[in-house]
Amino acid sequence: MSGIGDLAINLAASVIAGLAVWVSGRVRRRRRAARMRRFFGLGPGADCVIVAPRHASSPSRHSVHQTDVAALLEIAGIARDCDSRVELRVQGMSPRFDGAFGSSTEFCVGGPDANTRTEAHLETFLPGVAIDRYRDVGDALHIRVGDDRFSRVPDLDEYVVLAKFHTDGRTLFVVCGQTSTANRAAARYLLHHRNDLVGRHGVDGRFCVVLRVVRPRAYADRVVRVVADVTDTAFAGPPPGHAATAPAGRAADRPDTAPDALG
Repeated sequence: MSGIGDLAINLAASVIAGLAVWVSGRVRRRRRAARMRRFFGLGPGADCVIVAPRHASSPSRHSVHQTDVAALLEIAGIARDCDSRVELRVQGMSPRFDGAFGSSTEFCVGGPDANTRTEAHLETFLPGVAIDRYRDVGDALHIRVGDDRFSRVPDLDEYVVLAKFHTDGRTLFVVCGQTSTANRAAARYLLHHRNDLVGRHGVDGRFCVVLRVVRPRAYADRVVRVVADVTDTAFAGPPPGHAATAPAGRAADRPDTAPDALG
């Protein structure tokens, strides 16, 4: 009988230990989910608006580059993980974007050439950030933030601004890349490396970082480096009489600030 009693005690202890592990894991998962939802400003049943760029070289106003579509799917995955609803707005589908700020989190994708919503966000909320027009500089497409200039070198280096900020009680994300590949790289980085961003900027903090996409012809959007945290400069705006003097090519002699992120 004592053997049966010992077996029952051991079995009960195993059940209790297993239940404790299950409960602990469930609590941790719930906390991670709550933290993710807070970071993105999303939640169960909440609305998430994605503003997509039109295909800059397409004659159709309703066309979106296939790589930008992939970026939109990455962002839609974020909304899905937060149990939120997605509303897609494509630049150019209507003569005027009805963009009154509501309670929805917004993800605005693409440079000002392809998305006038991005252009408005840069001028209004990120006055320290500027990106050249393709018609003015061709493939170079410099991104300027304060005294730093990040210049595209086709097939070698592409850059993208990834920013988060708050306005009128809601969260906005801006993904402003030199190419559609850079846009997708930033969307992937946001999805898979949000904990790094939370560690540096907090769950509720705003940020603006510049990401470098390394050798996109060889690696597509899979090798990404954070080359600059430009939060202060981006939101403060350029100083009076500012002129970008950094040499073209790679990012203004600024060393990479984080290891490669492989998606």
